[in-house]
Amino acid sequence: MKYIKNEPEHLVLEITGESHTICNILRKRLMAQDEVSAAAYDITHPLIGQPEFEVISSNPKKSLITASETVKNEANEFKEALTDAFNE
Repeated sequence: MKYIKNEPEHLVLEITGESHTICNILRKRLMAQDEVSAAAYDITHPLIGQPEFEVISSNPKKSLITASETVKNEANEFKEALTDAFNE
């Protein structure tokens, strides 16, 4: 990951090695936060492009951490539910 823009209320990151899957879920979780006014990403080339992720918020770094933790918790809950279902 590298910063493209790092301002107090506007952050743009290049997220190396990721795809629409993680970017889209992260965007959705960011937009669920009241302090986030915009969250978007773009992959300029479908085969070789790296996602550029943009967040506009009162504290975009904190918003990204919160959204990431939410995604992690949801993934763990899904894993537990799946494991329980397979063990029945």
